Amino acid sequence: MPKVSSVVVPYASYLRVYEPLAAFPEPERTHWARYARRSERPSCQDELRASLADLAPTPPIPVPVHESRDAFVVEADGVVCVCPWRTRLRGWQALGDLAEQLPAPVLDAVIPPVVRRQATADYEAWLASNPDARPWIRTATWHVPLNWFVLVADEERFYDTGYADAADESEPPGAAAPVLRYRTPMVQARRRVARGLKALRDAMDEGPLIDGLVDVGRWLEEFHPRSLVELDYGGLVHTLSRETLDEDHSAADVAAGIEALRDGDGEGASEAYARLVERWRAVRERQFSN
Repeated sequence: MPKVSSVVVPYASYLRVYEPLAAFPEPERTHWARYARRSERPSCQDELRASLADLAPTPPIPVPVHESRDAFVVEADGVVCVCPWRTRLRGWQALGDLAEQLPAPVLDAVIPPVVRRQATADYEAWLASNPDARPWIRTATWHVPLNWFVLVADEERFYDTGYADAADESEPPGAAAPVLRYRTPMVQARRRVARGLKALRDAMDEGPLIDGLVDVGRWLEEFHPRSLVELDYGGLVHTLSRETLDEDHSAADVAAGIEALRDGDGEGASEAYARLVERWRAVRERQFSN
């Protein structure tokens, strides 16, 4: 996939599942096996640039006409795992969520009602033939949902400043963007969801935090047990300083809060939650800056 522009598209975080090749039926398994051997593969930024380019024409193209044949690829302990982009499916799902995120006049100006109605009809027709379809990637804008941090542990945190020379504190030309992510085996993610849900339900009534964790737990159950789960700060790294990224240990704060609830330490749980809310409120409020 060629790069449409050099513009970096930031401000979204991602929760991804990488499944082993054995999880895919043929002929898809052969396709991904060949794809994984390619020396060059498009990046997340390439997908976002292409999506923005589709919104430029009149009328815009809110959902790709054809499903993507690209994926993210990782190898763990000699096992190749892939995370299909499924850009078309994710586009349909994101389009359905826009009505709750944008005022009607703004939404109509960006994507006219007739375009949205056609996309909805296309999705319903496609879904009738693909009732079990699910995305391998979840996206959140301007934050990382707190329930995502339940799936990972602080020792699984990977932070790369993106600078070619770690000893050089300047910003060398062409330096890559920082990377902050967590990656964990599926069995660990599911175990943490179960333990987190028990602690939360024992300590509080049903609410958004529990509902969100139930939802992500059900999503994880749809994948191969030997998959990998990745939480990636994605474009959010562009909104935070290197010092803030270096000090961000949100997964540790979530784990501390859950452990405090399990021990009956309400004060400790409140302190951990307050740290998280304050940290992520500062990020979310930047979407209203100009």
